[in-house]
Amino acid sequence: MAVRWLRLFLIPAILAGVALPLTWGQDVPSPDAPPVSTVPPSDDAAPAPLPKETLHVTSSLVTEYFTVRDKHNALIPNLAKSDCSVSDDNQPQKLVSFHAQADQPLTLGILIDTSGSQQYVLPLEQQSADEFLSRILRLKDQAFVVSFDIGVHLEQDFTANVHELEAAINHVEINTGGGSGQGGVPGIGEGPIPTQGAPKGTVLYDAVFETSTQKMNGQTGRKALILLTDGEDEGSDMKIGQAIAAAQNADAIVYVILIADPAFYYQQGYGFPMGYSGGAAMHDLTLPTGGHVINVGHNGKRLEDAFDEIEEELRTQYEAQYVPTTPLNGSFHPVNVVCHDLDNPKLKVQARKGYFSIPNNDNAE
Repeated sequence: MAVRWLRLFLIPAILAGVALPLTWGQDVPSPDAPPVSTVPPSDDAAPAPLPKETLHVTSSLVTEYFTVRDKHNALIPNLAKSDCSVSDDNQPQKLVSFHAQADQPLTLGILIDTSGSQQYVLPLEQQSADEFLSRILRLKDQAFVVSFDIGVHLEQDFTANVHELEAAINHVEINTGGGSGQGGVPGIGEGPIPTQGAPKGTVLYDAVFETSTQKMNGQTGRKALILLTDGEDEGSDMKIGQAIAAAQNADAIVYVILIADPAFYYQQGYGFPMGYSGGAAMHDLTLPTGGHVINVGHNGKRLEDAFDEIEEELRTQYEAQYVPTTPLNGSFHPVNVVCHDLDNPKLKVQARKGYFSIPNNDNAE
């Protein structure tokens, strides 16, 4: 069996592709969400009613969620509005709202790699993910569970019920497409690269794209996708740039817990990490969304620590909102958040790097 090779295609331009066929859910657009992806939405998505309470109801309101660390990498939880500034398309913006969001409702997506390469680490992932959700979810929070291998599979839709989420996580199993997993049509067990009896690929970028456009786009507030994977993609219809843009426009932070099983690579005739190259691509995937990669190898304690780190970050976030002064003409808007205070003149901000705007009629050419 040949090892999977990573295919990286960074797409800096506006998304022009057509969204993947919906095989496991409907998204519900939110009218007060920040500018969203230019990828056409699903035909079966129904518009949601206007919320009763919202801040500055306007299609151009942009929300930035970010964390701030000092030079020792410690999280800074108590900054004021005057300590931070935001630029959009290189133009300073006036913040209409600024809050620390430690207790704001949280929406999580747990994405579990169930391709053949994860066979020996899957039980460890399941146990740690169960414990993480039982700790982090509060009354107003919600989460969903997706597995991805040769297809993208919704295991559990949005719920605040930890027991249902845990049951879904524990239900996932390895699927190589050669008889050890599900069989069927694309999206529910059959993949884009038929290979009898061998791992058929991992549609990682498709999973990020679909969960961003079909699940996260319909949600407001803080949102994060947590991927448990070795970082290798093979067979996705979407490119990495399209996955990044979809997550940015859904305002979803992407975290990758990089967990790789050396036994799999040795069995394929490759030394470890000689046959493994997923880390670099995952850095490219996560950083533009405000997330990052945590490499745990195949160590259970490091995996637990990774979930602890993510939990701390998500509970120590800031929210900044503004109405862009630059034209919303369908282009990519780079966003830069800068923070400082007297005690920490050099603070590191972790935030998404920008978004694709939906053109306003007044700005359309």
